[in-house]
Amino acid sequence: MAAASCTPSEDQFLCSICLDVFTDPVALQCGHNFCKDCITEHWDTSDRCQCPMCNEAFTTRPDLKVNTFISEMVAQFRQSAQQKASSSSSSSEQQVFKPGEVPCDVCTETKLKALKSCLVCLTSYCETHLEPHLTASSLKRHQLIDPVENLEDRMCPKHDKPLELLCKTDQTCVCMLCHVSDHKMHDVVPLKEGYEGEKAELETEIQQMIQKRQLKIEEIKHSVDLSKEEADREVAEGVQVFTALKESVERGQANLINTIKEKQKTTENQAEDFIKELEQEISELKKRSSEVEQVTHSEDHLHLLQRFMSLKVAPPTKDWTEVSIHSSHEGTVVRAVVQLEETFSEEMKKLLEAELKRVQKYAVDVTLDPDTASPYLILSGVGKRVSHGDVKKNLPDNPERFSDGICVLGKQSFSSGRFYFEVQVKGKTKWTLGVARGSIKRKGGITLGPRCGYWTIWLRNGIEYKALDAPRVLLSLKSQPQKVGVFVDYEEGLVSFYDVDAAAVIYSFTGCSFNEKLFPYFNPCNNDGDKNSAPLIISPVRVN
Repeated sequence: MAAASCTPSEDQFLCSICLDVFTDPVALQCGHNFCKDCITEHWDTSDRCQCPMCNEAFTTRPDLKVNTFISEMVAQFRQSAQQKASSSSSSSEQQVFKPGEVPCDVCTETKLKALKSCLVCLTSYCETHLEPHLTASSLKRHQLIDPVENLEDRMCPKHDKPLELLCKTDQTCVCMLCHVSDHKMHDVVPLKEGYEGEKAELETEIQQMIQKRQLKIEEIKHSVDLSKEEADREVAEGVQVFTALKESVERGQANLINTIKEKQKTTENQAEDFIKELEQEISELKKRSSEVEQVTHSEDHLHLLQRFMSLKVAPPTKDWTEVSIHSSHEGTVVRAVVQLEETFSEEMKKLLEAELKRVQKYAVDVTLDPDTASPYLILSGVGKRVSHGDVKKNLPDNPERFSDGICVLGKQSFSSGRFYFEVQVKGKTKWTLGVARGSIKRKGGITLGPRCGYWTIWLRNGIEYKALDAPRVLLSLKSQPQKVGVFVDYEEGLVSFYDVDAAAVIYSFTGCSFNEKLFPYFNPCNNDGDKNSAPLIISPVRVN
């Protein structure tokens, strides 16, 4: 009876390596038992052949044989456990597994709903089969979680062991054997510790990202406020300018009407004076005609001839052949419009001066990048001057360098906002200036134009200015620029060129689509027999 009551507990049949019931148990010389596969794999991945429990070392690897006594005891224990589980399952009212739920992995016939999953055993258990994990001291150490599917994904594909550790060095989950074999010198921590560390780091990173985005929101709102202020200011200035122009037009119209009316009045007065004088002469001539008529009735021919002679002495008429009335209105409208155009030009000049001052606020410090310069170019020590050197230098043919084009880019690149720089072109007969995409072709022949990533203008033959748009535009300038300003509004898609001294717009590329970095572009062209030997000089911006 006493022997019958001594039922062995599950702890006595658990392998200390896999923490599961023995499979093919073997006994070492020190007396400790393990699954045959577990101890074999442990020794295969370990530097020394020793017992994992007591660390007793063996000079030679023991010849492992299955302990038949323990094997039979394990078989009896499993049979007893299955009968107990079957009896418990039939007497309890557990829920049957339904689609969408996690089933118990132990149930053999009717699958019951799992209550927990074990991250050590990688098995999901119903209420009955979960009981050993709640009562056995060795199983209580296992980590239970709410039931999940695909627990095999939590097994090491190489060693078929639970992924219990995090290798922080390689940022990957590993098993105990991985730690010993492939990650021995790495920073390895338990999954829970690694999870908490990664969670804290992720939370910190997320908070930082939130803060950055909140700051960006404030920055955008501030930019909108500044944009609104600028828009209001532009509207006010525009209303002021157009009001002045409108008043100027109205004054010009009124002056034109008054001038025409005054000239018409003068013409009418002159005509009235001529008519009065003509009418007076007509009256005198009629009077004389009457006298002649009276004389003709006399038969005294001597008296008649004497009378006719007296009538011819002082004729009351003058030569009206060249007298005429001409309209004085011709050219009045043209002169008025010319005057209005002069007024508009004055206002336009004021606007352009204000516009140039506005863009000069976005001045940036640009220097030349020697890594991009053509081998024919000579750059100053501070990267502000470039000229053609006639002789090709022996320079490394790095990917950034132009091989054939006599050009160089600025070191600075821009992928947002606005920027402005000025270049002195005094004394040159040809040059090309503007901006270019970072991905432009650098080797071989170069085609300038927006489609190829260039927004430029040039001078050729000392007098021929062109905007290299599509198609190219011949520019008619009132004066030859000595200093050219280049302004870019990245978001607006605008590239404008200015004659700095004249405060005039040379040309503007509008509706451009920028999607990568832009670089300032400079081409001093060849020396042309010293006619074009003057350098291009990046000048400091001074607001006029």
